[in-house]
Amino acid sequence: MRQLKSLLAATATLALSVSVSAEDIAITGGTAYTNGGSGKIENATVLVSDGKIKTVQAGGEVPSGYRVIDATGKWVTTGLMVSGSALGLDGVPSNSGVNDATVKKAPSTIALDATTALNADSVIIPNTRVEGVTRAVTGFQSTSDFWLGQGAVIHLGNGEGQDLVVRGKAFVGVSLSQGSIAKSGDSRAVVLTALDTKLEGAKEKPSGDDDKKKSDKPDPEKDALKRVLSGDASLYVEASRKEDILAMIRLKEKHGVDVILSGAEEAWMVADKLAAANIPVIVNAMTNLPGGFDTLGATMKNAVRLNAAGVKVGFVGSGSNNARLMPQFAGNAVANGMPWEDAMAAMTTNPAEIFGIADSYGTLAAGKDADVVVWDGDPIEISSSPDAVLIMGEEIPLVSRQTKLRDRYMAPSRSPAFNR
Repeated sequence: MRQLKSLLAATATLALSVSVSAEDIAITGGTAYTNGGSGKIENATVLVSDGKIKTVQAGGEVPSGYRVIDATGKWVTTGLMVSGSALGLDGVPSNSGVNDATVKKAPSTIALDATTALNADSVIIPNTRVEGVTRAVTGFQSTSDFWLGQGAVIHLGNGEGQDLVVRGKAFVGVSLSQGSIAKSGDSRAVVLTALDTKLEGAKEKPSGDDDKKKSDKPDPEKDALKRVLSGDASLYVEASRKEDILAMIRLKEKHGVDVILSGAEEAWMVADKLAAANIPVIVNAMTNLPGGFDTLGATMKNAVRLNAAGVKVGFVGSGSNNARLMPQFAGNAVANGMPWEDAMAAMTTNPAEIFGIADSYGTLAAGKDADVVVWDGDPIEISSSPDAVLIMGEEIPLVSRQTKLRDRYMAPSRSPAFNR
């Protein structure tokens, strides 16, 4: 099982965690995959210094002063990235407290900034990163209409809320789910017209003196959409139905915006059109059966067919609490015909490119952030798990609330009442 790591190894790592961010670390002897599932280097030496990857090479000397992590017989990859979640915003489902990923009322659901509510102490973050996930796309899951505010890319390392932000306001979210449609006029005609109108209204136009005075007033909603129109942010669209997906292709053609599709259960039906439009798709590789009339075409071959058509694919797990299951889901995509190399890319290089952080993350290369995972086996095998996780060059203890509870209750109680 992925989580069954000994308490001894966890506490040893914990003891090394103090000031470990300043360490120079050498990961030696493993088989490294430097570019998604390709760029294989046997007996690799990965040198990490000041939070960055310094070198990756076969063999090589370890400089004096470097702490060595022996990866002999193991696999070494870039830390994985979940391409959709509410990590840092939502909590344990049974908790009756505030869920910051759900917005019931707001002055503007477009302008909402997810980073303002990030909680670095969320127990879900350690649960996720001990499984080799070091980056995540996070954003609002539900609002009072179809707009989902502005989401971000975060790392899952140590720090306070804002410290986790890798790229803030990376996208404006839109939901074309049945529930969002029902809250927004109960017809796609209303939602799609409103979406088109808002984008059109945010465009710069020649104006008179009166209009200029109005434009001087702060308008967070228009500012958010201007970022989308300028290419500084993407439009992240949750859409399942083929016709909704086609509508987003037309929207991109009309406004010239970067569109990212999420869910997209029927995307395989128009895979060639999506490839031609250069629209990436984020999928749950385990989605198989319809959950409603807008997902009648759901199939576990979705990711396989999109990838084969040349669409850039990213993966998610199952909600935030099970975002960590993404590697297992990727394994199912491989079982259904997706090349292993491409499945690994869908968890590393692809999301880095899709969400605009490829300059600092996504490959094991000199100058990139040192998000590195040492695995005891194939990362997409359910029986494999990390032996070491580095985020931004800091080795993270393989400890979470769940591992602590496991270790606490693994041994039978010695109380007389228990042994009766």
